[in-house]
Amino acid sequence: MDDNLETSQYDEPTESDKELTDWVVSHTDKWRDYRDQNYLTEWQEYERIFRGQWAAEDKTRESERSRIISPATQQAIETRHAEIMEAIFGQGEWFDIEDDIKDVNGNPLDVEMIKNQLMEDFNRDKIKKAIDQIELMAEIYGTGIGEIAVKTEKEYAPATQAIPGVVGQAAIGVSEKDRISVKLVPVNPKNFLIDPNATSLDDSMGCAVEKFVSVHKIVEGMERGIYRKVDLGTDGPDDDLEATEESVSFQDGRVRMLTYYGLVPREYLEQLENEEEIADLFPEDSLADDYAELVEAIVVIVNGGKLLKAEANPYMMKDRPVMVYQDDTVPGRVWGRGTAEKAYNMQKAIDGSLRMDSDARALTAVPMMAMDATRLPRGAKFEVKPGKSFLTNGDPNQIMMPLRFGAPDTSSVTASQNYERLLLQATGTVDSAGMPSAVPRDAGAGGMSMAMAGIIKKYKRTLSNFQEDFLIPFINKAAWRYMQFDPERYPSADVKFIPTATLGILAREFEQQQFIALLQTLGPDTPVLPLILKGIVQNSSLSNRAELISTLDQMSQPNPEQQAQQQMQQEAVMAKLQADLALLQAQVQKTTAEAQQTMVETQLMPEELRVKVVQAASTNLDQDADFAKRIKLADLMLKEKDIDSNERIAVAQMQNRQPR
Repeated sequence: MDDNLETSQYDEPTESDKELTDWVVSHTDKWRDYRDQNYLTEWQEYERIFRGQWAAEDKTRESERSRIISPATQQAIETRHAEIMEAIFGQGEWFDIEDDIKDVNGNPLDVEMIKNQLMEDFNRDKIKKAIDQIELMAEIYGTGIGEIAVKTEKEYAPATQAIPGVVGQAAIGVSEKDRISVKLVPVNPKNFLIDPNATSLDDSMGCAVEKFVSVHKIVEGMERGIYRKVDLGTDGPDDDLEATEESVSFQDGRVRMLTYYGLVPREYLEQLENEEEIADLFPEDSLADDYAELVEAIVVIVNGGKLLKAEANPYMMKDRPVMVYQDDTVPGRVWGRGTAEKAYNMQKAIDGSLRMDSDARALTAVPMMAMDATRLPRGAKFEVKPGKSFLTNGDPNQIMMPLRFGAPDTSSVTASQNYERLLLQATGTVDSAGMPSAVPRDAGAGGMSMAMAGIIKKYKRTLSNFQEDFLIPFINKAAWRYMQFDPERYPSADVKFIPTATLGILAREFEQQQFIALLQTLGPDTPVLPLILKGIVQNSSLSNRAELISTLDQMSQPNPEQQAQQQMQQEAVMAKLQADLALLQAQVQKTTAEAQQTMVETQLMPEELRVKVVQAASTNLDQDADFAKRIKLADLMLKEKDIDSNERIAVAQMQNRQPR
């Protein structure tokens, strides 16, 4: 490795470099010891269980010979991992953005353009793949960790350029331009160190990522001026630092690199903006003196003592380019609790039962022989196989006999099945196929809903941790990197990112059933039919989901022509009702007038009759006696007419008083 650079070109470390290196290494060594003593052994066993690898230290008893490893924990991890990933990326767009600034000049920020541009860059840098690996490690180890790396990459594209001075001809070649790339690097918890006194990344004094890096990348960084030109030296092998457990680790062409993000004493850093003399606030021999005047910095050390890089935090928001989240929350510490830890006890019980049954079946299935050693030929090799001949000094029936054990006990298999059920219950990963058997038969649809609700709530807890502690911080930090290093494409602005992750497959299927049951209850004529259909389509995984949603939106919005026709029909109905009302009122007025006229005529009729009687009485009268008789007769007739007239008036008045 030292042949890559001339010895004369090496940068000699200064006293500040040595003090800074010692300060960082001393702290990270303590952090590593604490992590290894408390978590490393369990993490390694969790990884072996997930990968199905047997190790002698994983035995459940000394006499155990079988090496069977149950896939129950593997299934639980993969089920939860698939469910969370479907919840994050199942809807296509996995984050949204909204304008969180006040547009003073009246020029609103094109939020949709920034969102689409950010999504395009994430796809090119394979952010989804990195998140998939981080979430899987969170399920295994309990903690998901990601590191942000900003790089300048060369981008090549086919291009055509006109040849100067030649009409109608062009040169075909390749165009080259630089592109700012923000990558998300998955970090194994075995490669991550953090202040044990911290409960989160923000309140820790610092954190570090240590891993083996190919030497050609270090040399390339030296040539580009990113790293100092130092003698790399060599470092011993470290199997605990490997990303995964291997039988033989490759040791050539690599260096051990530790990248520290956190607070360091300001006096140890060189080339700061302000190089004033630091005033000592505390005595030199006090504990407080070591932690006074701390500043955010990035320090890169290789092979345990070679300082490659030391600078103050160069990012405009002074944030650490690391995200850490817990798969399942453990209060008071950074390291979380994963699916493998939840399933550990039941996994060991299942493996012990299966291996016990396997060992018992081997004793009953594999033939064994009991022999009299004093009557066998000297040096004979005793193997039982087809066509094998045995030489004996006497009757073989008396010298040899098959040795058989009784039939194996099947209770161990039943016990392993019960343990598996408990494992799925502990991890909350009962799938839809195993759910009916886990719910009592008399529970009905309500019992199924309650069982599904409990599982969905557990997934939502993990999803909430992921969104708040990892996804949104990563998107914010990535956007800040683009705004700082690529301002032409990303204008600096205060924007707010919103996660759009909703439900996984299991929860989505359950919600679909609820929508369908609601639709069957309300019927096809319900006014909320487009909304229910829209909910069903949104929860589906159809390729033309966007088109269907757009069509349903158009269905829910009224057609202008139909709306105009409906308005005309309503106006016609109102006009008809008004005409009918006017006609009814006219008829009532007419009836009232006729009744009043009848009353007047009835009142005037006695007087008219009286006049006629008088006229009749005075006509053609010759004698006074006849005249007197007629007068009396007329009086009697008038009295009878008055009675009839009064009865008619009473009847008319009663008719007028009756309600119409």
